[in-house]
Amino acid sequence: MPAITVRVNGLEVTKEVGARTLLSTFIREQLKLTGTHVGCDTSQCGACVVTLDGKTVKSCAVFAWEADGADIGTIEGLADGDNMHPMQEAFREHHGLQCGFCTPGMVMTAVSLVENNPDIDEDGIRHGLEGNICRCTGYQNIIDAVKTGAKAMRG
Repeated sequence: MPAITVRVNGLEVTKEVGARTLLSTFIREQLKLTGTHVGCDTSQCGACVVTLDGKTVKSCAVFAWEADGADIGTIEGLADGDNMHPMQEAFREHHGLQCGFCTPGMVMTAVSLVENNPDIDEDGIRHGLEGNICRCTGYQNIIDAVKTGAKAMRG
């Protein structure tokens, strides 16, 4: 089995991976970072969104070996110790979750949306979240959370 070296949430790790190991499996099972959820294994739901060299990806659609040398960000890396990231705080404040299964992917996608477009409007948020499915909510609380998170991220 080949070994890969990645930087995950700022920490460099080297692990052996099988040729068919998905990035989501690598993150969850080998790195024990279980905030990255797998809801479909077909890249439809977005629960497994992480950042790969600063771009959001559905980690169930990427082989782990493809990330060799990359910088990976997971939901566990957003908070600063006990201080939640502004987007996490906004999701909590606006109850942008119910069961919480989709929330890590939603938050990771939302952070990336705002980082790439600080002045994003509601239509942009709705369009940007299209690849993330929540089976519990009507999405309005999620949209409200992203708007509040965006404002907080802008300062």
